[in-house]
Amino acid sequence: MSNIRITKQFSFETGHALYGYDGKCRNVHGHSYKLAVTVIGNPITDSNNVKFGMVIDFTDLKKIVKEEIVNVFDHATVFNKNTPHVELAKILKDRGHNVLLVDYQPTSEMMIIDFAEKIKKRLPENIKLNSLKLQETETSYAEWHADDN
Repeated sequence: MSNIRITKQFSFETGHALYGYDGKCRNVHGHSYKLAVTVIGNPITDSNNVKFGMVIDFTDLKKIVKEEIVNVFDHATVFNKNTPHVELAKILKDRGHNVLLVDYQPTSEMMIIDFAEKIKKRLPENIKLNSLKLQETETSYAEWHADDN
């Protein structure tokens, strides 16, 4: 049976600030992120299986990505918890804002590495994460490929 790649696309709004950065992105700002998740596997060949012919049900993939990424990051502000931004984070949290403190600089590059690890842990054994594409703006994106890692 052939390996087949399938892709599901997601979108979410997230704010962040890059501590120590020498440009405008050191300021708190946000993006309308687009995330493309591509997995690879063999379509199910058991004609008695309700998922017959599928690599993975798009609904199952959607559930994983929504729970691990979209529902967590959507309308949140992300800061590196190892920077003075924790002071701002505390003020925002105290005012009811959704704030995420992460162990990394919240660039697209570092976020996509985090996303890959979270998604890989949730996929069924026979399905592998093939690639991710995280689009930050209309013209800028980061990609993660299993073959490179």
